[in-house]
Amino acid sequence: MRASLEQNMPQTMSGGCHCGRVRFRVTADLSGVTYCNCSICAKKGFLHLIVPPEAFELVSGADALTIYRFNTGTARHTFCATCGIHPFYVPRSDPDKIDVNVRCLDGVDLAALKPHVFDGQNWEQAIGNNVPWR
Repeated sequence: MRASLEQNMPQTMSGGCHCGRVRFRVTADLSGVTYCNCSICAKKGFLHLIVPPEAFELVSGADALTIYRFNTGTARHTFCATCGIHPFYVPRSDPDKIDVNVRCLDGVDLAALKPHVFDGQNWEQAIGNNVPWR
């Protein structure tokens, strides 16, 4: 079943890593999906969906997660230690939230998305402007 792309229609979606050890559920709408061109997001191909922690549930695989930190160390980039996929993380921009990788959601038609763009290569300037997910 495909996730709905209707604007402002929260829905509960499931997702996970490639090997299946990490599984999660998130309740959100896909209107805020954002592409970032910073060094790590561009290399990972991450499509961002930032949600409050109460909208996210880690169903399984907490013991399979590894954390990578760099630069300021604020962001906690989590990835599966078995398959290396980055299904979600705690973002530098909003360390009180969870950032889900839309590419890891089950049944989402990525070609139908119209992601907002965040200029992560100029993070300090961009974060002070109109941030798409806020």
